[in-house]
Amino acid sequence: MSQAPPHARISHAIRAANDGGQVGLVPFITAGYPEKDRFIDTLRVIASAGDVVEIGVPFSDPMADGVTIQRSSRAAIEGGVNLHWIIDQLRAARAAGEELAPLVLMSYLNPLFIYGYEQLAGDAAEAGVCGFIVPDLPLEEGAEFRAALDDHGLAQIQLVTPTTPDARVAELCRVSKGFVYAVTVTGTTGGGMSFPPEVTGYLDQLRATATIPVCAGFGIREAAQVRMIGQHADGVIVGSALVEQLEAGEDPAKFLQDLRE
Repeated sequence: MSQAPPHARISHAIRAANDGGQVGLVPFITAGYPEKDRFIDTLRVIASAGDVVEIGVPFSDPMADGVTIQRSSRAAIEGGVNLHWIIDQLRAARAAGEELAPLVLMSYLNPLFIYGYEQLAGDAAEAGVCGFIVPDLPLEEGAEFRAALDDHGLAQIQLVTPTTPDARVAELCRVSKGFVYAVTVTGTTGGGMSFPPEVTGYLDQLRATATIPVCAGFGIREAAQVRMIGQHADGVIVGSALVEQLEAGEDPAKFLQDLRE
C-alpha cells in the first residue's frame, strides 16, 4: 500500500478532529521565539495541543502580520533564526525520532526563492514539513513553486479573503492542498475584533466550494470565537494570541485547550 502524501496528513488531522466532535486547531508560532534554544521544546508543547502547527519563518517585512508577529519575527531574526536553521532543526528532531503534528511553514516568498524551490521542497519533506503558506505569492505566479512542492507531495495552502471574487475562490480551492486558509477580515493578523455578521455566510460558501478542509484565521483569540467559527469552518488558526501567551510566559498548551473547550 502506498503511503499518503504529506499534504494529506494536514487534511486528515483536521478531519480527525472534526470526527471527534471538535473544530480543528492550527496554532501558529514564530520559529525560534521567544527562546531560540527552546524551539523544538516549544514546538513539541504546541503540537501536543494542536492538530496542525503553522511555523512562521521570520521575515523583515511581514506585510500580512500585525504588531505581535512583527515583533516576534524581528526578535527571531536578531537571534539568528532563518529558513536554513529552521529546516536543520526540524530535520534533526525528526532524525531523533520526534513525532509531531503535521507541520506547515508560513513564509514570505523571498526566503523561499533564495533557498531554491527544488532544494527547499526536498529538504522540507525530509524535515517532516507537510506544506507551505506564502501570503505574497499570487496564484498566477506560483506554478513553479507548486510544481516543486508537488514533486514531494507537499501542500501549498491558498488564502481566500471575504473580497475574493467567486471565480477566483473556485480556482484557489481547486489548487489548494491540505486546507484552504479563509482570512476572516480584511487587514492584518492579531486584531481583537468581533467578526462581521457576513463572515458566517462567507465561510459556509467557501466550505461548499472546497473539497478539502477550510480553516479560518485572523483575529481569533477567544473560546467564544472558536465556537462560533467552528460552526462554519473545519478549523481555526490562532496566531497572535498564542504568541502573546508565549511572550508572557504562560502555558501555551493550556491556552489552546481552553480555546477549544
